[in-house]
Order: sequence, then C-alpha cells, then structure tokens
Amino acid sequence: MPKIKRSFYNQKTLKVAKLLLGKFLIRKIGKKIIAGKIVETEAYAGPEDLASHASRGKTPRTAPMFGPPGFAYIYLVYGMNYCFNIVTEGNDYPAAVLIRALEPAEGVKSMFGRRSLVYTPDPLPILTNGPGKLCQALSIDKTLNRVDLTGGTLWLEDRGIKIKLSEIVAKKRIGVDYAGKYKNKPWRFYLKGSIYVSKK
Repeated sequence: MPKIKRSFYNQKTLKVAKLLLGKFLIRKIGKKIIAGKIVETEAYAGPEDLASHASRGKTPRTAPMFGPPGFAYIYLVYGMNYCFNIVTEGNDYPAAVLIRALEPAEGVKSMFGRRSLVYTPDPLPILTNGPGKLCQALSIDKTLNRVDLTGGTLWLEDRGIKIKLSEIVAKKRIGVDYAGKYKNKPWRFYLKGSIYVSKK
C-alpha cells in the first residue's frame, strides 16, 4: 500500500486532521505488523492556540512541534498514558494532529498481547478508543518521539478509502477547558457512525 509522503503533512493542520480520517497507522515491530484505521483526530494549530503545548513556547518537550512536518510528537500524560501526534505544516510553525482513535485492522492479537479477547459483536472499541489506549495497543511510547513517519518503523498508508465531508463530524476538543476562547474550537474530527470513536 502507498506510504503517505511528507508533502501530505506539509498542509494546514485542520485540513490534515480531516484528511487523516480513513488513513491507516502502521507499526512495525520486528517482522510483526500492527495497523489500524484512523477514525478520530484532534488539531492543535499554531502558537496562538491556547490548547496547544506550543502556546507556552519552545521547550525540550515541545521542540518536535517546531520541526519539519511528518515526524512524531509523543508525550506522556498523567504519568501513565502516551499520546501520539503528527507534526504538520512548515518548520518553526508549531502544529500537530493528535490521533485519538483507531479501528483495529491488522495484528489484533499482537495489539493486546496475552489479554484475552471475548469475541462479541463489538469487542474492540474499548481497546483503541482513546489516544492512550491506541498507543498501548501499537506499542507506541517515548522511544518513538521524533521518529520520521515516512520511515519503516511507524508510518501511515493511504489504502484508497474515500471519506466524504458528510461523513465527518466536527466537535470541540477534549480536556482543554483551560484554553480560553480556544476551548470550544470545533477542531476534533471523527467518522460518523464509527463505534471506535472515543467520545461522540
């Protein structure tokens, strides 16, 4: 399947956040491939966006957001959950898209290790319906911070799924009540009807 090129990420962040819906996030561990379809994203656009880490300036933690597009920005929240973001737009303009939820596609047993899965009509949403959960499922942690997403460890693919604008729901972001006038920006996007979305 065609790997997404860096030029895709070098676009306006809100546009990329929508275009990422229906694309596939791929994680390679040795010879093992784990993959999921992106069904929910959240945009963080520029230094004025008070919900963004970048609004506090460039620090060792936020430095990846100020770098070139198409790289990973990964951080730890609450001392236990990793969040995977894709850096967007150009050098020195801090912006990124948080991947919030996936629909499992390949390597499902690998995603959850020895945890037993009870196969009911919809057993998987509780396992990848959030940024921390999907990072755990794909073994994404701080060691992948700044990794090149056009490389061979963690990347995205376009598998030809066409998403219509009518299929995309725009809502306010989650957990950013501190962000003043930016707290209600409808910059979280998800696929209508997906059972894998973290919050409707």
